[in-house]
Amino acid sequence: MPLYSLVAKDKAGALEQRLAVRPKHLEHLDSLGDRLVMAGPFQTEEGKSTGSFMVVEAEDLAAARALFEQDPFVREGVFESYEVSRWALTINKAAGR
Repeated sequence: MPLYSLVAKDKAGALEQRLAVRPKHLEHLDSLGDRLVMAGPFQTEEGKSTGSFMVVEAEDLAAARALFEQDPFVREGVFESYEVSRWALTINKAAGR
């Protein structure tokens, strides 16, 4: 099944909102089961989250968008913008890190 990525940028000043919504976001990610390939925040050098990167398996772009649109970070307006694209995993050295 093809892979699709979400690259999202948080709204300015959204850190508090992000932290408040995070438990629901993690529940959503857990509900994706094996469809979720990877997920994590973009961060400042100080470790504060500024956006998100997620990869899911989906039948097509429309199905991937539907999965991402269910995410509480999307639904509750944490992101200023986001882009969904087909993505290919070419090299994976992250296993076991």
